[in-house]
Amino acid sequence: MDESRRALSQCRRIIFKFGTRVLVNRNGRPNPTRLRALVAELATLHHAGHEVIVVSSGAIGAGMQVLDMKTRPTRLPDLQMAAAVGQTKLMGIYDELFGAKGCRVGQILLNHDDLKHRTRHLNARNTMMNLLRHRVIPVVNENDATTVEEITLGDNDNLAALVTILVDGDLLMLMTCVDGLRAPSVSGKTRRVAYLPRVDRVARELVFGKGDALSSGGMVTKLDAAEAVNRIGALAVIADGSKPANISRILEGDDRGTLIGRSRDGKGHYKSKRKQWIAFFNKPAGSVQVDAGAQKAILEKGTSLLPIGIRKIEGDFPVGSVLQVKDRAGQVFALGLSDYASDHLRKIKGQKSSEIRKILGAGYYDEVIHRDNMVIV
Repeated sequence: MDESRRALSQCRRIIFKFGTRVLVNRNGRPNPTRLRALVAELATLHHAGHEVIVVSSGAIGAGMQVLDMKTRPTRLPDLQMAAAVGQTKLMGIYDELFGAKGCRVGQILLNHDDLKHRTRHLNARNTMMNLLRHRVIPVVNENDATTVEEITLGDNDNLAALVTILVDGDLLMLMTCVDGLRAPSVSGKTRRVAYLPRVDRVARELVFGKGDALSSGGMVTKLDAAEAVNRIGALAVIADGSKPANISRILEGDDRGTLIGRSRDGKGHYKSKRKQWIAFFNKPAGSVQVDAGAQKAILEKGTSLLPIGIRKIEGDFPVGSVLQVKDRAGQVFALGLSDYASDHLRKIKGQKSSEIRKILGAGYYDEVIHRDNMVIV
């Protein structure tokens, strides 16, 4: 067995993301034969002692079937209606199929606000971990019936990555309709990339095409998801979910799909749950551009960001917002929680910390972003 795949057999907590095209037929209706085969694979893993989490697409497609919609709706109210109807149908299918295999399931619906708000974030993690402790398989989806653009997670590849990070997963398996990432070959056709040590610019340049009328994701979002979980030390595999037997074969070490490696030390860059929350579960509300001295102090000495190093502020934001920290060229090199709202920050940027009290009065921090609330990206 190739050493790069040997670690797969050691993965205990596995998150499976099934894309829409894996779960439904071309007409958008759920594919009962494939669903039954996929559930059988997961049930076998569950009974063997693995912890299984399912992140499932297909709710809108299932709702389209019930509502007799011929094409995917484009208006948000219609999408929400299809999702509301489809969630019930899809969950009923999972409950029936897993139940027949002696497995219990529990539904988890999330949106970005649930994961951004610290208390709700912890509640979501605690609920999912408790389900796993009681040998219940969580079935997770974005709460499409109530979500709006401001709180959407974007796609289920991203949701699957966030769930993996939330529960400290060992492996994220992104099951799609192709056999992995593909690269050009000397024959003029394409070949499957068996292994990526990391997601980098070269890997991204191999991607062409994206999503279709039923699915919102694509290979780019799968690489983004793989990169995110690699940063916490988890493995990721992109594989063909239309062949359910691939699941057990991959975990046994067969050379199928594309395996994306983890950080060099095998532990990931973000060990602190708080820093994971800052890095992955928040949408930046603005940015600050800093001078070379501030950048060097943050990167080389691990210092906090002081107002004297700030040259430019973008966006309007309240205290506690996540900000991007950019270098002079506009490249993001850090993220952090701001101790200042944007209006106050504009008044003190470029000033020494000792001047803050004169400008704003008493009761303010010396740092704009404390090092304990900052992550390097």
